[in-house]
Amino acid sequence: MIVATWNVNSLTARGARVQTWIEEHQPDVLLIQETKQNDAKFPFADFASLGYESAHYGQGQWNGVAIISKVGLSDVRRGFGDDDEEARVIAATCAGVRVYSCYVPNGRSLDNPHYVYKLEWLAKLRDVLAERDPEVHVIVGGDFNVAPTDLDCYDPSVFEGATHVSEPERAALRAIEATGLVDLTRAMHPDEPCYSWWDYRNGSFRRAWGLRIDLLFVDEDLREKALASYVDREARKGEKPSDHAPVVGEFAL
Repeated sequence: MIVATWNVNSLTARGARVQTWIEEHQPDVLLIQETKQNDAKFPFADFASLGYESAHYGQGQWNGVAIISKVGLSDVRRGFGDDDEEARVIAATCAGVRVYSCYVPNGRSLDNPHYVYKLEWLAKLRDVLAERDPEVHVIVGGDFNVAPTDLDCYDPSVFEGATHVSEPERAALRAIEATGLVDLTRAMHPDEPCYSWWDYRNGSFRRAWGLRIDLLFVDEDLREKALASYVDREARKGEKPSDHAPVVGEFAL
């Protein structure tokens, strides 16, 4: 089973690239973030033509998360059930695995109310995961907008006093892991940066100025069944790419 997560930074702008990537890599499940579309615009028919069912939680030109699957898609849940929330999380069951596509708030700056919102959002995700059925496999993927450790940041000094590397954010990720999850890419590549995001500016991709903020968390039993995890850097190349690359996990299921 192949599961990937990808912040595509607008399906409207990069729909053709996403479809090409799907045709070439044939993931069983693809978790998508930043669709930047409402449900009416989401390309359900295009994905269906490739053999995939889709579930989408859209918010027009902002946010937006989706799950596409060719191994079944049921029990869809959009959001946390709050009255006034943004379209940042969607869950579904695919081939008996509960999967989540997450787009964690950016946080903006440490003194911004959005930073508090980010920490509260991560706490809500932790609470949902803490209540899950332990007998059901789970994969929680997405753009977490947090570099878990200094290894996940090309130069921690550049981000000193900024979001994405602050201790409260990292502690929030550790709390999510403490529900019985494993950071798959780091578990399989303990000493490699494995960056998944590079700023469009300053030749950051060419200079390897990246962050590892796109993550796949899996339950411990799935970690034992994992065959590979990698970042598809090729998808960051070419014309008009997303600033994120897909992160892929392969499992013997």
